[in-house]
Amino acid sequence: MWPARTLSRVHPLLILAAAAYGALTGPLLARPRYRLSVEPEEPWRSACPAGHPLPPAAQGGWLGTARCPHCPPATRRYGTGAGALTVWTALVCAALAAATGPHPELVVWLLAAPAVVLLAAVDLSVQRLPDPLTLPLAAALPVALGVAALSGSATGSWPRALLGGLVLGAVYFVLFLINPRGMGFGDVKLAVPLGVAMGWYGWDVIFFGTFTGFLCAAGYGLILIVARRATRKTAVPFGPFMALGALVALLLGALAAA
Repeated sequence: MWPARTLSRVHPLLILAAAAYGALTGPLLARPRYRLSVEPEEPWRSACPAGHPLPPAAQGGWLGTARCPHCPPATRRYGTGAGALTVWTALVCAALAAATGPHPELVVWLLAAPAVVLLAAVDLSVQRLPDPLTLPLAAALPVALGVAALSGSATGSWPRALLGGLVLGAVYFVLFLINPRGMGFGDVKLAVPLGVAMGWYGWDVIFFGTFTGFLCAAGYGLILIVARRATRKTAVPFGPFMALGALVALLLGALAAA
């Protein structure tokens, strides 16, 4: 079910270009991570810790490095983890390029990758999946895949992708209704674009990616309990594991389809 790409079909220049793209976009995620990493019901941050206002959205105020231009050099950083964001974004983009190859859906995956990495980082920080990221992603991904499907070299199914997003979103919505303390509504919103992406390659990909996400989340929670850093009632950020499961499934689905 999951045939591997042979070495002759790997495109080194494409992988290097994707990694470079990830390395360039990763640092730009530092500012939105700082702005969006706030507790629920709190407004998005609009100033650095010293009180200097951040640029408005019209002036590129959302994307940018974690440095305040108004603070002294020694204290101008208003966010942490910019290096980790860069590394993760580059690795994810490179892996997607290696698995997908020169197919039009790769452009869609590369455009979506930074947003998903940012969502995972914010959720890890404050257990929140912000609407300014999940909703545009849910709206843009089906449209972008629809454009990719117009190419004769596309390897997936656009109708199945749309249905996959609806089905996975509905599944998570039911889980949210059953256990709202264990499943946030942000997870429901994120499930839609992830279902669209995995549905592009098949229903088995959706099942595998969803199962992998739950398995990883359960393993993470168990490690915290064993280390006495959490209890069974401790909330665990689920978005990063949803994204990880979807990434693994996408890589395997792309290898099988190429």
